[in-house]
Formats: sequence, C-alpha cells, structure tokens
Amino acid sequence: MSCVKQRDGAQGAGGAAERDFNAFEVMQPRAPAPTPLERRNGARVKSADQRPTGLYLPNNNTMAPHMRSPEYVQLSTAAAMTLGIMAGRMHRCECTRCLNLLLTYPEGCRANCAYCGLARHREAERDYADRNFIRVDWPAVPVRQILDIVARDGAASPFHRMCISMITHPRSDADTVQVLRAWTRRIDPGAIPVSILSNPTTMSRDDVVRLRDLGADIFTVALDAATPAIFERTRGKGVQSPHKWQKYWEILLAARDIFGPQKFGAHIIVGMGETEFDALQLVQRLVELGGHSHMFCFFPEKGSLMDHLPPTPRDQWRRVQLARYLMDYAGVRLEQMRFDGQGRVSDFGLPRAELDAVIDAGIAFRTSGCPGKFREDVSACDRPYGDSPPSDIASFPFQPNGRDRRRIRRQLGIPAVRAES
Repeated sequence: MSCVKQRDGAQGAGGAAERDFNAFEVMQPRAPAPTPLERRNGARVKSADQRPTGLYLPNNNTMAPHMRSPEYVQLSTAAAMTLGIMAGRMHRCECTRCLNLLLTYPEGCRANCAYCGLARHREAERDYADRNFIRVDWPAVPVRQILDIVARDGAASPFHRMCISMITHPRSDADTVQVLRAWTRRIDPGAIPVSILSNPTTMSRDDVVRLRDLGADIFTVALDAATPAIFERTRGKGVQSPHKWQKYWEILLAARDIFGPQKFGAHIIVGMGETEFDALQLVQRLVELGGHSHMFCFFPEKGSLMDHLPPTPRDQWRRVQLARYLMDYAGVRLEQMRFDGQGRVSDFGLPRAELDAVIDAGIAFRTSGCPGKFREDVSACDRPYGDSPPSDIASFPFQPNGRDRRRIRRQLGIPAVRAES
C-alpha cells in the first residue's frame, strides 16, 4: 500500500504534462558563450595588480584584489558572520556549525559546471571573488586571521567541523595541503575535525593518502549529478567543462579504501533531471560501499547556465530527502521501496507507524552533510539557506518545529494520524 498519494501527469494549458518533478528533457542548460580574451583567466584583476588588505567583501564597487590561496580563502557568509568578521543575522539561526573554506585565485575555477555560480563562463561578466555560490556571497579573508580567531576561541568555538573546498585550478591540490597543514599546526583536528570537498579531476590516489595523513577526517566527492548522462551535460563536454564521471568514481573509490567506512561520501543535487529512483539507486550504491550521501535541492543559481530552470518541486525533494535518510540511517533498502511509472517513490518500505516516527522526529529534513558533535545523523555542515530561500526552506539548518513538520507532511502528501504539538 502506498504511503504517498501521487499525481498523474495532467495536460496543462500549454499542452505539456504538469509534473511534480523536474524531468530530464526540461532541465537542459544553456550553452556557454565565449569569453572575450581580455577577461579570460582573471586577466583584468591580474593586470590591475591591486594588493589585498584583510577582509574582501564581494561587490563592494572596487576592483577585486589579486588574492590567492593558500594565503587567502573565501568563506560562506554564514561562516563569516559566525566568526564575527561580518555583521548580520540569519533567519532562525544563531550561527553555522561548519567553517567552510573555499580556495580562491584571480583565475577562478577552470571548470564550467552548469548549475554553479563559480563557473568559468562567468569571466565575461564578473570577477571571480565577486561571484555568488550556493545563493550567497563568499568574502575573502587571510587564512591567518581565521586561524587566530578559532585558536583564540578554543573549546568555546561554535564550529563542529572545518571543510576545505577545492576548485579546479592548477594550484588547488598543493594549496589544499598548505591550508590543511596551517590548520592542524594551530587547531587540534580532534577538537574540530576537518573534511575535504575534493576536486577529483586534478587528483591522484597519492593526493588522497596525503590529505588523510595530514589529519583530514572525512573525504567527499561532489558528484552532484545522479547519472552519467546528467553529469556529462552539466559538468562535462556538454558545457565545455573538464570533469569526467569515471574520474570522479576513481577518486571516490580511492577515498573508500584510504579513509575507510563512514569517512567518505558524495554530494548529490536532486532535481536536475534524474528520476527519484535514479537518485536513490546512487544513495544505495554509496551505502553498500560504506559511505554517505549529502543531498542538495536544486535551486537556479543566479548567473549560472541553469538559472532559467525551475527549482526542485518540494514534493519531489521531500520524497527523496526522506528516502535517503531511511537508507542512510534506518537500514531501509531500495528494494523495499516502491516506485511509480515515473520513477517517483510511492512506498517508503516501512510500516506507517515507523514512517510517522521518522517524519515527526524531523531530522530527515535537516541539511545533510558531514556529522557534527550532536549525533551522526545531524550534520555540522548546515549550509543555512544554501539551496532555498528562507520563505520556502528545502534543507532545514535547524530542527524543524511542529509548524515546519506539518508543512513537510503536506509536501509529502502524508497526513498526520494524530495532532502534533
């Protein structure tokens, strides 16, 4: 018996089937336009040669200074606010529990991923340090300043984890090592563990070993696309980008061997044209390998090659979000679930009372990522509003309250059998 009432495709006014999921044929990126020679590889910033001085705020109406890792990194707006180097408030959040550090160079990321605000094609319109990423600005800060603040706070630090995010750049591998070394010289990785969000395209197995030996705790690979076809059209030749599905899996499997069970994982973006079955089949493969999946809800990033496309419908997102949690933390397997003819989850494979208990607990709908200090299924990497506006939260960066859970149930199409407090 299905736990979810599904809608069949109905003909809308335009004649196209109205679906509660983002179909493959709909989610086609625009083709990247050529970049003028004078804007390629950060030429404008490098020719100006303006030296950076401390904090750099994006879009502050000055030429983006000539900042480079490993001396500089960018960090999320939420992390900058939590560190106290930027003013501001987050909706229903006091802080973020993960210090996300992003390598930075005037040349920027040399990949061209269709959904990403950091993509190479944006050279034509915006200097790298001024580009948005997962919906927010990323100020640039000297690594030494970050270390001074975290070391000063000691055990009182609000951060449960630090993550170094690599980009596609010739210096990325070496500079990740330098940033990690600088961190572990001053911050005990036993107190604040370190994750690596890797760039497999430029990495070898030896690179993975080196990062583990230097103190990294978890290694993740941003597959993002759930299928080879979606990967190719959003991250590979389809958008003149260098990434290859096979290379990503090569490094992911190396991480499994080197970091060990529960110490590696993969990012998956839901709603880029895969079916729910596709996404959950990938989740099961990761579970069987001993890893975890970290899920993101597709949101059209301003300036990206997919900014004209629809965000993931909430019913699609909630079904996959709930199913992924059951597979990662409740021992449910793909073959226990049922799917309709469009690949949508129609039965989650649990008795109704057990399913209700998981929904009511609310944790399944929180941001997924590397664990923090509270419990294994509560992510340190809470990414406040990285995949949705606060008015229509996709991944909750805090514990959903009763009103939130009632809305989640409406989105799932699973009414409560008893009143919630």
